[in-house]
Amino acid sequence: MVKGGLMRRIARDVLGEKADRVWRRLEILGDIAIIRKPFNLTVEELKPLAERIISELPYIKSVWCAITPVSGRYRLREFIHLAGVRKSETVYKEYGCLFKIDITKVYISPALGYEHIRIARQVREGEVVVNMFAGAGLFSIIIAKHAKPRKVYSIDINPYAYHYMVENVKLNKVEDIVVPILGDAAKVIEEKLTNIASRVLMPLPELAFKYLIYAIKALNREGVIHVYEFTKAMSNENPIDKVNKIYIKAFNEMNVKAELLGARIVRSVGPRKYQVVLDYRVLKE
Repeated sequence: MVKGGLMRRIARDVLGEKADRVWRRLEILGDIAIIRKPFNLTVEELKPLAERIISELPYIKSVWCAITPVSGRYRLREFIHLAGVRKSETVYKEYGCLFKIDITKVYISPALGYEHIRIARQVREGEVVVNMFAGAGLFSIIIAKHAKPRKVYSIDINPYAYHYMVENVKLNKVEDIVVPILGDAAKVIEEKLTNIASRVLMPLPELAFKYLIYAIKALNREGVIHVYEFTKAMSNENPIDKVNKIYIKAFNEMNVKAELLGARIVRSVGPRKYQVVLDYRVLKE
């Protein structure tokens, strides 16, 4: 859950003229709230804000400050505890599914909630899905609960993400559908998952283009690939068109026919920087 209006109001009340420096969205995961650290405010200045959040939202037990963007092999942020109980593990609910996570060990973005259900609604009965960058299993489990796939192979290289994915598969009673796999998606596909999928998810913009060849290898002769990418676009540029040109060129160079089925801007992640998703129907020669 992302709360924007509440965060703006509390920031104005607590910080006064400094309120404009605070990121306007408050991330809520279960009973944990996350504030992004502004570059021109100290952690100490944010602590009264965190205390106020707990007083106004009684279900929030712990408030943390994200002091870095997502980075590294495991896609993590660094945090500092601000207020409440010093706990980083919680249970997060989305579309009727429960997800146990530790915010310091697994990356989850509430802003992707619509994408989780959007993809699930496209999955047809009997499909085999490969999720190349599964994290704690949100895409995979929501697909298993809201569609009728035959199997969802759910891969992640982060051992902590894998641990929570296994727990979440059991928690949501989808053990017969979702198969958690610990490892690098490229190696896993090469060794175990070649030519089996009707749908491949690539929800990691930092690696999507580099791993496109493995998404194609995972597909059966024909199927759908969901690509998530970051891109910068000037005011006269369409971010989706910009990314699509790059991917269509790559598909052509791999002798693969690709048709863009749909695309959307998922969110803005900075000045003129966007996260986009493109859905391709792919036919291998």
